[in-house]
Amino acid sequence: MSKLISDKYKAWQAECEERFLQLKKNEEELNRIFIDIYGLQDELTPDVADKDITVHRVYDTKDDVPDSMKGSNYVRTMRDEIVSLISYAVGCMFGRYSLDVDGLAYAEGEWDAGKYKTYIPDSDNIIPICDDDYFDDDMTDRFVKWVETVYGSDTLEQNLQFIADALGGKGSARETIRKYFISDFYSDHLKTYQKRPIYWLFDSGKKNGFKALIYMHRYQPDLLARMRTDYVHEQQERYRTQLSILEENVQSAEPSERVKLNKQISKLRDQALEIQKFEEKIHHLADQMISIDLDDGVKVNYAKFQDVLQKIK
Repeated sequence: MSKLISDKYKAWQAECEERFLQLKKNEEELNRIFIDIYGLQDELTPDVADKDITVHRVYDTKDDVPDSMKGSNYVRTMRDEIVSLISYAVGCMFGRYSLDVDGLAYAEGEWDAGKYKTYIPDSDNIIPICDDDYFDDDMTDRFVKWVETVYGSDTLEQNLQFIADALGGKGSARETIRKYFISDFYSDHLKTYQKRPIYWLFDSGKKNGFKALIYMHRYQPDLLARMRTDYVHEQQERYRTQLSILEENVQSAEPSERVKLNKQISKLRDQALEIQKFEEKIHHLADQMISIDLDDGVKVNYAKFQDVLQKIK
């Protein structure tokens, strides 16, 4: 069996096409039967427009979508399918899904570690999203390990490249995937869940000084305190160390290199300032040990942390 995601995608695309054509055939046959029964041959045709068939049809790009499918709510692209794969992977990281269990593995209640054998979820329900390798268990690294676990190490680089090509963007496969998590993952998640996210993005602001994702259904009142101590403070220390190194290097750098280093220094200073303000906000909330009630719904619970969560637009 192939371990290439590209092959899995092609097989899924073919399965969707077969399902689409079969449903269209069935609907048109039913139309013929009813037209014959009621003698409506002069008034109706059995034909059903492609865009009115209510199962998904998958195209490589938006440019490949034919006019006959324009306006359909069931058109998907390769990017859509890869975004769904990434969403499932994130679900595995938080334990919502398991590679060993069909359907939902955890959506509240008592945690059953026995459901997770092949891939172990994150233990503290906090996964940082970084624009560099600041943590060895950040979202990008965890995703790479998930792909390797599911599809094997032999095909890892090919699979990462296929994912990156589907997402679009410049740079290496890992850089493209990292940029996706930083810039686009949450907007895709909000779209999928109709602005009622189950994963919440704690976000310091536009400079990307600090971002971390949690799973709403695993939230505990001490989560913010742990996030502040184990991740925010850790990130602040990394910024201080990085700035110290760069400021020392810039003194002896060649003019062309100095421009590059000064740009990095400026970026890090902005991020350090942003995360400092974020730390003050999260400190205030952490001291309150806020509880949530899942029965209140996403909107009510999300509002309790609106100062430190990415805004839902």
